[in-house]
Amino acid sequence: MTPRESKRARTERAAAIYEILLAEYPDAKCALEHVSPYELAVATILSAQCTDARVNMVTPELFRRYPDPESLAAAAPAELEDVIRSTGFFRNKTKNLIGMATALLEEHGGDLPRNMKELSALPGIGRKTANVILGNAFGIDEGVVVDTHVKRLAGRMRFTTQATPERIENDLMSLFPQRVWTMLAHLLIYHGRQVCVARKPRCNQCAISHLCPSSAV
Repeated sequence: MTPRESKRARTERAAAIYEILLAEYPDAKCALEHVSPYELAVATILSAQCTDARVNMVTPELFRRYPDPESLAAAAPAELEDVIRSTGFFRNKTKNLIGMATALLEEHGGDLPRNMKELSALPGIGRKTANVILGNAFGIDEGVVVDTHVKRLAGRMRFTTQATPERIENDLMSLFPQRVWTMLAHLLIYHGRQVCVARKPRCNQCAISHLCPSSAV
């Protein structure tokens, strides 16, 4: 944390940063294209170690062939592998996708559960993926998605000194009200992609540079 910055001061700074980023990116949303909770779950599993843009190139054909859990659970692994090959780690993802669809049919009547415990128990779905599904498919702010952008920005803004996603998430949840947890991740991801990039952050173009302890301006 910033030297001698009290929890109250940090919380106030976090609130100010949130409002500025919300004004900067009012249309921030999940980048994975989907029209149902099932499609979002599939896309999120595919997004592991893969860009959202690549996933969005693959999913139209994937959803054409496997539009629901029934068809996905019955998929021939070799055929599914061919469809998702370009997303990387396609064998493991194929196993998880078929396993997830099978579990939905056998344990949840074909529907995605709406709670962290049951969602994160599904093959291929950990806490991060479950947060994506809960927040974006169901409007449930259960936690904060911590991807590489969120991790980087949370550290640069001195919202956390932690290194693991779970601890970073806990620090962010303690700073921001629950009602903004899903949008917070979207805003940090957008800002991380467009301004606060990894190699050389564009501090001179940053709307929150005056509130960022790491600003070079």
